[in-house]
Amino acid sequence: MDTLAVEGRRLPRTHDSLAFGIPRSAPGAIYALAIGGGITVGPSEGRTVVFGRNKPEVHVCIGEDDRRVSRQHGMLTHQHGQWWVSNTGKLPIRLPGSQWLFAAEESLPLAEGYTPLFVPGTRGREHLLELFVAGSDGQRPLTRHDALTDPPKTWRLLPDERLALVLLGQRYLLHESDPQPLTRQQVAEQLMELRPDAGWTHRKVEHLLKDVRERLSREGVRGLTREEVGEPVGNKLNDNLVRELVLSTTLVPPDLRLLDQLDQAPDDSER
Repeated sequence: MDTLAVEGRRLPRTHDSLAFGIPRSAPGAIYALAIGGGITVGPSEGRTVVFGRNKPEVHVCIGEDDRRVSRQHGMLTHQHGQWWVSNTGKLPIRLPGSQWLFAAEESLPLAEGYTPLFVPGTRGREHLLELFVAGSDGQRPLTRHDALTDPPKTWRLLPDERLALVLLGQRYLLHESDPQPLTRQQVAEQLMELRPDAGWTHRKVEHLLKDVRERLSREGVRGLTREEVGEPVGNKLNDNLVRELVLSTTLVPPDLRLLDQLDQAPDDSER
């Protein structure tokens, strides 16, 4: 690939982080910057910027000394008035919000402003590719220092759903390191302690969690279906569910008060 085939301007390796913003540019222009430099190009239907390890054959070189990074690891393509990122490498690309983009998955749209991408490498290394899409006025998005804060979108939960989900995600609400959701069986056992007359079983818990995941998925929350996470599924569906509920403040640490009866119940040795 001839890197000069894309009409753009080279960014030197000394260029400031794109997190500091960009100068006035053509509306929709994209900046792409790695540790060794980068490029900025204007928007044009079908225009493509390639990034990866093989410096002579990409527009932006990333991880040039790391063989875990593919020679052509991904592409930025302008289509339908928007920039999209796709993965053409062997390892997934990590986006903000712990979202992963795998090879052969559909491209993801890039919002105006700053977006960091991370390509995993050898021995835990992560290679940063900074992106910045100029706003419709050709500048960074306007500052809104005095504007009211947009509240997060919280999700409506029925009382039984809230109780079961607090049990499922209690380790997240307790701020444990690397938390994982409880199993369906563990949730069912604790529900039986709290609501002994409700007939809770692991199958009843499974149906409840499935209903909530499907409801949120229909509302646009990603990562809540088997098709989205792939096999093996493991705990990923419920992990993604709990993270969405915590991130949206649908579940908050004070919800742990719902579990106070578990702490107050005497164990068998005290009876």
